[in-house]
Amino acid sequence: MHIDSYLFGGIEVDGKPYTKDVILVAGEVVSPWWRDAGGHVFAPADLQIVIDGSPEAVVLGTGFFGMVKVREETLAAFAACGTRVVVEKTRQATAVFNSLNADGVDVAAALHLTC
Repeated sequence: MHIDSYLFGGIEVDGKPYTKDVILVAGEVVSPWWRDAGGHVFAPADLQIVIDGSPEAVVLGTGFFGMVKVREETLAAFAACGTRVVVEKTRQATAVFNSLNADGVDVAAALHLTC
């Protein structure tokens, strides 16, 4: 899986464009990705598909301007399953995801595409 490009409000993964937030996990794209906790929070319940997969690493893209907050309980849920967490603005997060993936790391991502 490769992120081809990202611009505010849009992302292209393996040649397919998306305009709603995405989760990349186990070789699949989940979009649209609805968050019950709200649009600007990463909560464990909203990332359960990633937590259940226990990837080596997860990259959380906090938006173009970095407006999404990561709850402490989210970090704790990933720590409990041994998953390393990288938190970056979405532009940087896409580069980190591609780099880890190219290095053969089992990596997932949850990416907010706007603010």
